[in-house]
Amino acid sequence: MRMRRSAAAVAGSIALLMSAAVCGSAQAQTAPATPQLPKALVTALNRDLHLSPDQYLHRAALAQQLGDFADTARTRYPQAFAGSWLNEAGQAVVALADGPQRQQAAAAATAAGFTVQHAAKSESTLESQLNTFTTWLHGQPASVAQAVQGVGIDTVGNALTVRLASAAHSVDLKLPNFIEPSHVVSASPATTATPQQARHPAALVNGSEAGGDAFASMAGDISLRCSFGFNGTLGGQTVNITAGHCNPNQGASGTPNAAPVFELGPADVLGPQVGTFQKSRLDGHDYSIVAINGSFARQFQNNAVSVPAAPPVFITGVAQPVVGAPVCKSGARTGFSCGTIATINQTVDVGKRVLSNGFSANLCALPGDSGGTVITGTQALGVTSASTVTDYPICEIPNAIGAVTGDVPQLFATPVSAILAENPGLQVRTS
Repeated sequence: MRMRRSAAAVAGSIALLMSAAVCGSAQAQTAPATPQLPKALVTALNRDLHLSPDQYLHRAALAQQLGDFADTARTRYPQAFAGSWLNEAGQAVVALADGPQRQQAAAAATAAGFTVQHAAKSESTLESQLNTFTTWLHGQPASVAQAVQGVGIDTVGNALTVRLASAAHSVDLKLPNFIEPSHVVSASPATTATPQQARHPAALVNGSEAGGDAFASMAGDISLRCSFGFNGTLGGQTVNITAGHCNPNQGASGTPNAAPVFELGPADVLGPQVGTFQKSRLDGHDYSIVAINGSFARQFQNNAVSVPAAPPVFITGVAQPVVGAPVCKSGARTGFSCGTIATINQTVDVGKRVLSNGFSANLCALPGDSGGTVITGTQALGVTSASTVTDYPICEIPNAIGAVTGDVPQLFATPVSAILAENPGLQVRTS
């Protein structure tokens, strides 16, 4: 599903993921010449996607090739291009609508090795309907606007999908006639996670910090637990890219009063302060740039993503979200979990805030995973922001429920590519 405006584009309630976590530091090493996947990631791939490492890496690479083709096709064949995705078998599919450009577009897709599928509507037609719906919604009474939790483009279904609040049945709602009844679904309202207190500072043995390791941030009587994201650089400064809502004092970012960031070890014991928030954003995109203190910079000068007490995977580049692409997240609360991208270019309401132009994946993340990494293959893809299953203590419960009901856990993430585009000079460390 390719979403443009959706308050419930991820099914179920959505919550920011910034509460309790337990994690240690992973030891990062020099990246090997040939990317290798650590055992913890291989286990997650087999458990969640039933994929071997080779299958995972192949599908991740294929998805990026498909994404590049789609970017070109939208410009060259706007009347024919109707979307693209990886199907469940890992095949690259390009959907094309009838029209004068279809034959040329089909030849280009076939030459690239992709499967061509017929679609009734082009992506540009669906975009036009989406704009029409948005204009219609803005003119409706408040009760209708609140009932409609979101609308977006279902790429695979070749239709607009409207998500309604669970209480929408009490509202006299008459949707535009181009909305297909089969694409109107119910969703719970979004919620925001409640921060929890951290313990008092205590000395820890310093080690290399990788994406997915835990940290704590504090401002006044507020203390948050989150996960480090991708290590990077900005203007010669060593930084880490994590979630915006992990900053308890966003207004002071980049000032002497900026919220501090501490190492966080087992049993939520605080270690030394390793940095401060240089920049944070939550409305729109959800990300923070943490400036690492000089004395701790060496700990963050690696391109590792890991889980507690396990070898890391090394980041080799930055990728774009593609529907159906295999992805894995690393977080201090739940470690590695894997799934596929369900939606791209979507907007979701989280409490009173609106996060836009993100992507969702059908995998589990819990409070404490916020700010952690989302990768595809060995490339940086996103920073974990929100989830539909924050009320559960472990991922096994919502995963089991989803297997029966089809309402699988959903993670919402901000694309790394979007964060880099907003911050000239910001780079992710890669090998």
